[in-house]
Amino acid sequence: MPDPCEAAARLPRGAGVVARGMAPAALGRLRAVARRRGLALVVAGDGRAALAAGAGLHLPERRVARGLLPFLAARRAGLPGAVLTMAAHGGAAGVARVRRLRPELVFLSPLFPTASHPGAPALGPLRWQAEVRRLGGVAVVALGGVAVRTLRRVPRRAAGVAAIGGLAPQAVALSPQCLR
Repeated sequence: MPDPCEAAARLPRGAGVVARGMAPAALGRLRAVARRRGLALVVAGDGRAALAAGAGLHLPERRVARGLLPFLAARRAGLPGAVLTMAAHGGAAGVARVRRLRPELVFLSPLFPTASHPGAPALGPLRWQAEVRRLGGVAVVALGGVAVRTLRRVPRRAAGVAAIGGLAPQAVALSPQCLR
């Protein structure tokens, strides 16, 4: 979403937002929305930006994260809000990384075929559940193709669901109020 502030303002208390590639000023506005609404906020791929925003850090599976060591040091020291989330797409490398870094939450995807990654093979509910077992007890959120029409097929082991646009009305991304 070019402007996640309006979408974040509509999320229920306790939900979360992953901020990707946002300029510091826009991230500050999103942080304000998250605090006001009681949302968890994690910054994707940049540990220093996460620390500056008082947010958690999300590690993409296939991209290198900047500022990881300072973030991990702050997390180890018990800095409030320094939670770690990770993406996993199935496979031994992702399992090893999750077990090594022990994040609070893992986004395992794609559960179903998804428009954001056309042609990517979906895990499907049975393989998704098998991957969750391999991850060793960490909370795992279902991502990929999650929409109102697929919610009933999300495995019960899911700690939650995540979506880029599948759970929100299209109009959510159309008004760039928080970027003004």
